[in-house]
Amino acid sequence: MSHITIVGLGAGEAEQLTLGVYRKLKRAERLFLRTKEHPVVKNLEEEGISYTSFDDVYESHDTFEKVYESIVDILMQESKKHDVVYGVPGHPLVAERTVQLLLQRGEANGITVSVEGGQSFLDPMFASLRIDPIEGFQLVDATSFQKEQLNFRQHIILCQVYDAFIASEVKLTLMENLPDNYEVYIVTAAGTSFENIKQVPLHLLDHETELNNLTSVYVPPVQEEKLLYHQFETLRHVIAELRGPNGCPWDKEQTHQSLKKYLIEEAYELLEAIDEEDDDHIVEELGDVLLQVMLHAQIGEDDGWFSIDDIIRTLTEKMIRRHPHVFGTISVEGSDEVLANWEDIKKKEKGNVKESVLSGVSKGLPGLLKAYELQKKAAKVGFDWDDIHPMLEKVGEEWQEFKEEIQNNQIDEAKVIAEFGDILFALVNIARFYNIDPEEAVNKTNTKFINRFLYIESKVHESNRDIKTYTLEELDVLWEEAKRNGV
Repeated sequence: MSHITIVGLGAGEAEQLTLGVYRKLKRAERLFLRTKEHPVVKNLEEEGISYTSFDDVYESHDTFEKVYESIVDILMQESKKHDVVYGVPGHPLVAERTVQLLLQRGEANGITVSVEGGQSFLDPMFASLRIDPIEGFQLVDATSFQKEQLNFRQHIILCQVYDAFIASEVKLTLMENLPDNYEVYIVTAAGTSFENIKQVPLHLLDHETELNNLTSVYVPPVQEEKLLYHQFETLRHVIAELRGPNGCPWDKEQTHQSLKKYLIEEAYELLEAIDEEDDDHIVEELGDVLLQVMLHAQIGEDDGWFSIDDIIRTLTEKMIRRHPHVFGTISVEGSDEVLANWEDIKKKEKGNVKESVLSGVSKGLPGLLKAYELQKKAAKVGFDWDDIHPMLEKVGEEWQEFKEEIQNNQIDEAKVIAEFGDILFALVNIARFYNIDPEEAVNKTNTKFINRFLYIESKVHESNRDIKTYTLEELDVLWEEAKRNGV
C-alpha cells in the first residue's frame, strides 16, 4: 500500500524541529516540500538533504485551491512509485489545506497518510502577542474567508498573508466592519530570532513591504461596543436588555396583541419612504420594521415558545425549499414559472388538506389590497373577465345601485355601505386589469392631497387670514393654483 508521511517544519528555526521529524527528513527517500520559502530549508540544504518543492506550482494556477489540488495530485501519483515524505511549515494540522485534502482522499485511493509532529506557529504567536486563547480566538485563512465568520469580540489571527494582494483583500474585508484607523498587528516569524511585530492602522495594512509565508495579521478584540452596533447579535442583546429585569417598563409590558398596530404603522411608514425614494429614510423605516420582528421574537423567547433563531431557521428552510431553481436542479423560464413552482411547492407542503382557492389571503390586509388579492386568487381558476368592458359596465351597475340607495326617502345605512363597498370592489377589478396596486394608487392620491392642502395653508398663512374665513370657491382657486405649479 502506498504511504505518505506528512511532517511539520516548525515555526521557523531548525532548533524547533523535533528529533523525530529531523530523522524523517534526513532519511527520506523522496522528500517534497510545499515551499522552500521557510528558514529551516536553508539548514536542510547545508546538510545535503535533497528535496523537491512545489513553489513552481503556485505560478501555474490563479487560485490557491487549484494550487493545493495540483500538489495533492502530484503527491498521490508519486506515492504509488515509492513512499513519500511531505514537509509543510509549522504543524501539519494547522492551516494546511493540502494536508486536509490528503487525509480526505488518501484512503479512498489506497494511500496510507500519517501525520507526524512539528511546532505550530500558534504557541509562539500567543506568547509574542501576550494573549490567552482561552479568552476566545479565531484562526482564519486569509486566502479564503468570509466576513460573516469573524467574531470581533475575540482575538482574530489571519494566517497565510503571503503578499500585498492578500493583505489588501484582508484590509478591505475588515474595513467593512472596523474603522480605517483600527490598530492591527503584522506578525512575521513569531517566536524566532528574526521575529517582527509591527502595529499599523488598518488602512495601511497592505503598505507593509515585509510580507511572506510566515506573516499573519492579528486583530485585537473590539472593546468599544459602538463599533459593533451594525452586528445582529448586538441588536439581539439590546432587545433582550429592553425586556429584561432592568429594562424599559413599556417594552416589558408589550405582548403580541399590543404590538399589532405598530407593525402596520411601521410598514406603511416604510412604504412612504420608498415612495419618497429617500435611502436614509428607507434605512430608518426598515429598522423600525425589524424592531417589530425582534420584539415579537423576544416575547416568544421570554415566554419559552420560540426565538429569533427559530424564525430565521424556518425562513431559511422555506427559501431554500421553495427555490429549487437556485438551490436545486430545477430549470425555469422567467418569473411566471417561478411563481407557478412556488404555488405547487406550497400545495405539496400542506399535504392532502383541501383548501379554498382563497386560502392564504391574510385577514389583516387593508381592504383595497385584500380585495385585490382575493380577485387575483379567483382569477387563477378562471373566475375573471378577460376584457375591460364588462368590468367598466360592472362599475356603472354598482354606481347606479348606490345612487338608488342614497335617493331613497329612508336611507338604509347598512345597504349604502354595502353598495359603496361593491363600487370599490369593482374598481379594484379594473385596477388589477391594468396591473395597478389599488393601495399604492390611493396612497399616492393621499400624498397628492396632503401636498396641495399644505400649499393652500401656506398661501392662507401669507394672507394673514384665518382659513375658516375663506369660501370654498377661494380655497378651490388655490387648489387649482397648486395643480398648475406641479404640486
